[in-house]
Amino acid sequence: MSRYVTLAIFVIAVVGGGIWIGIGNPPGAWYAGLNKPPFNPPNWIFAPVWTVLYVFIAVAGWRTWTRERTGAAMKVWFAQMALNFAWSPLFFGAHKMVFALIVITALAIAIAVFMALSRREDKPSAWLFAPYLAWVAFATLLNASLIVLN
Repeated sequence: MSRYVTLAIFVIAVVGGGIWIGIGNPPGAWYAGLNKPPFNPPNWIFAPVWTVLYVFIAVAGWRTWTRERTGAAMKVWFAQMALNFAWSPLFFGAHKMVFALIVITALAIAIAVFMALSRREDKPSAWLFAPYLAWVAFATLLNASLIVLN
């Protein structure tokens, strides 16, 4: 299989998976009714930010896959994807903010571990995860703030 076909599969799977999770778990009336911190961004910002981040995540995953499919970095990449895709159903779907906070904290750790593992072999993959880590750190703060305020 061509490298670019594999790249396309990664992008479609990650971006498509993110869109599917988002459509299946919209914020809805429950989220609208929560007390929010003053730094809560407007709802419209989440889709474009996540779309860009999912492309970065896909490219980093593809680069790692082409380098070493069974290595530690690839295993951590899959783990962070599972955690990423678990957060919205927990938070928006089940309204389990505390469990979602546990998941997003584990996600931030997995992202940092992926970056540390990738930095040795593939610096671009590590850097592709830097904005992702920053956004997830912000989302973790937002998740925790929503727990405190509600």
